[in-house]
Amino acid sequence: MKVLVTGGAGFIGSILCETLLKKGYKVMCLDKLYFGDIGVRDLIGEKNFKLIREDTRYFDPEVLSSVDVVIDLAAVGQPDPGKKLKPELFKEMNYKGPVRVANLSKKHGVGKYFFASTCSVYGAQSQLVDETSPLNPLEEYARTKMMAEKEIRSLSSKDFSVTIFRFATAYGLSPKMRFDLVVNGMTLALWKYNKIMVMRPGNQKRPVVHVRDIAKALTLAIEAEKEVINGEIFNVGSNDQNYEIYELAKRLGDASGRPYELEWYGEPDKRTYMVDFGKINRTLNFKVDYHPEDAVEEIIKALDEGIIEDAPYTRVIAWWERLQSRGEI
Repeated sequence: MKVLVTGGAGFIGSILCETLLKKGYKVMCLDKLYFGDIGVRDLIGEKNFKLIREDTRYFDPEVLSSVDVVIDLAAVGQPDPGKKLKPELFKEMNYKGPVRVANLSKKHGVGKYFFASTCSVYGAQSQLVDETSPLNPLEEYARTKMMAEKEIRSLSSKDFSVTIFRFATAYGLSPKMRFDLVVNGMTLALWKYNKIMVMRPGNQKRPVVHVRDIAKALTLAIEAEKEVINGEIFNVGSNDQNYEIYELAKRLGDASGRPYELEWYGEPDKRTYMVDFGKINRTLNFKVDYHPEDAVEEIIKALDEGIIEDAPYTRVIAWWERLQSRGEI
């Protein structure tokens, strides 16, 4: 089976490509490499791996002609509360790009198409939310994901299976590392300064999920019968990993075994939501293998050994802003 992963050199994509190769799939990674090739550098040259250095907005659709499954991860994958990026960039990358990929996938006979959305589409909610809950996106990142969800899901048919995945906030070790995600960012500050940075007000709620558990969920969906997943939306995470940010910070600090202080920063984060992940558990028998405490250990070890570094490309919005200022996107 041949799987095409857009954004396959990214934080999630690089782990997913590695996971799929180990399971014997043929993997095509379509990625413009705006963040470099560090995520897939070790995969290049492997027998069943092919890198296509293209942008989802412009690539030659013929690459889809022999593909069985498309997993569409390419996006500006982070909110931009400081409005450093032009809103048009979110619309281009998070809406127009995936809608184009989905339509071309259907035209070229792809059997399954998976769209990577986000639990951020729930925005601010006072009640536990599930896949049927009303959406309340608070910024362009989530709004454009919501727009894409709606249009792409309408393409679902008997022959073209469409599935929407709303990921909890990802964390964990990846060859294409990110330190602008809550667990990873807290762990970096702990490693560098013996401090954990807590965004105000601290009682905002957020679900989190390990990047390898995301890859596991997507793999289960590849292996599932079409009738089970076609036209469906799945939250990806686990009910026991809905945390208040302050609680999460203390869990990470305590798990590290290091002395630490908590330091508050930023304007109050208005996003707060707790998510029910029961549907994916019931439908795909999905259960997580990792918890935030595991990420503290693996990330600190990788930092100590120089396997990963605190580099500029590990922060999505700052890096896109840099590309934008240079006219490279």
